[in-house]
Amino acid sequence: MKKSNIKISVIGAGYWGKNLVRNFHQLGVLKTICDGDGQIQVQMRKDYPDVPCIGQLDGALNDPSITAVVIATPAVTHFALAAQALEAGKHVFVEKPLAVTYDEGRQLVAKARVAGKILFVGHILHYHQGVVRLKKMIADGKIGRLQYIYSRRLSLGKIRREENILWSFAPHDISLILSIVGEDPSYVDAVGSNFLHASIADVTMTNLKFPSGIGAHIFVSWLNPYKEQRLVVVGSQGMLVFDDTQDVDEKLVLYPHIINWKDGLPIAEKAAAIAVSLSDQWEEPLKAECRAFIGAITTGQQPFTSGEEGLRVLHVLELSQKSMKEKDVPISVGSTPKTVKFSPPKDAFVHETAIIDDGVRIGKGANIWHFSHVLSGTTIGEQCNIGQNVVIGPDVNIGDGCKIQNNVSVYKGVTLEDGVFCGPSMVFTNIHNPRAKFSKMDQVRPTLVKKGATLGANCTIVCGHTIGNYAFVGAGAVITKDVLDHALMVGNPAKQIGWACICGEKLAKLFRCPACKKSFKKTPAGLISA
Repeated sequence: MKKSNIKISVIGAGYWGKNLVRNFHQLGVLKTICDGDGQIQVQMRKDYPDVPCIGQLDGALNDPSITAVVIATPAVTHFALAAQALEAGKHVFVEKPLAVTYDEGRQLVAKARVAGKILFVGHILHYHQGVVRLKKMIADGKIGRLQYIYSRRLSLGKIRREENILWSFAPHDISLILSIVGEDPSYVDAVGSNFLHASIADVTMTNLKFPSGIGAHIFVSWLNPYKEQRLVVVGSQGMLVFDDTQDVDEKLVLYPHIINWKDGLPIAEKAAAIAVSLSDQWEEPLKAECRAFIGAITTGQQPFTSGEEGLRVLHVLELSQKSMKEKDVPISVGSTPKTVKFSPPKDAFVHETAIIDDGVRIGKGANIWHFSHVLSGTTIGEQCNIGQNVVIGPDVNIGDGCKIQNNVSVYKGVTLEDGVFCGPSMVFTNIHNPRAKFSKMDQVRPTLVKKGATLGANCTIVCGHTIGNYAFVGAGAVITKDVLDHALMVGNPAKQIGWACICGEKLAKLFRCPACKKSFKKTPAGLISA
């Protein structure tokens, strides 16, 4: 095995953490194990005599040789531990859920962005070969148009008291369903039952409806006589069943059943089931997930199960929990809410024709003008100015002091840091090869626009690239690659023709601004103040 420069510390080596320890050790990147439980320490030292086992988190965070930490502790500790790790300059893998509130998750995403580190969430199903194949078959049109998804995750196993069954089991299924559908739900409601503890649900059923008309149900319980992990995806031309309790070559089965209409009546036409072989490409899903984390650190590319993806899941979890708490009152989260209505902060302005979905956060002093639409899960910073006919979201982060001019759409996957200017009718993309017939939201390529950058009128930013600090993209330019800090870009495809000052003027010789007289010096990443 080729020796890696990546060194990882696993925080928490108990119930699930011991499996992460095993896989990262097999991959040759495990530097330390951190767990405060004396018995676990004894067992880890016995199983992995070549790996130090420590009891204090500081030992991992203060070790400069450790590249990343993996957090497999109770969910209530995820935010504090992940925040400390990111602030210490480490990449972070955190088991599901990302945090126990949306606001905590949003803070972690922001910390990772500022630190320039990978934030990876343990939504393991996305790395399961059965799920990978299932999503490909759906994208290839094997079952026609998506109609309905139903998941059951049941067992009589470890029963938690620090979180209910919704937060313990459902994140996996919510994450997978959001990926398959490729959009956020417009409606969420949930019911739960408490049998073992008055305030901790043991069984929950969550109902999701999506803008495209697709529906989904998620049933989770830890009071079941046997283990069941089944996902059913129904399409207009067939059905797929993923059952993770079956043998490898029986985990994914295609049922080419269809419904035909005869004399005004629906008639089910059944066909023989077709098992999809997985053994030729099989790898333990957890190992594939661990490889993906290592790969994200190595390449610097955001993983599919990024912090932003974890935020989408947290949003649905919070809405489900709220629905349960309000005694089964359905919660609408779309543009026309039924029981939850957005109310802007007193010190922000939202024009009466603008539409603000539930779950949006708007900073102090922000202005949102005529006919604009901010979709769920989006955060708009303080003192931002959002022009007319602007669409933002879902799940987009806009920094403080940004100005987005008329007729701009800031899609999922785009992040604007503080002070970004988006000129009229400029364009972001988020899918590299879109098709009208096929949903590809699981292939979103992130675009990061760094502090103070200007994107001129009618320019186009092709997805998957980073626009550097105070870069200046000229009107009509088409960006097809990363842009250096302070670079001045024009043309199609855009080419660099010079450098721009913080004030926006083109720099003269020796990187000096003729207007504000500020000087700069060149680095591999672009210019910095001299």
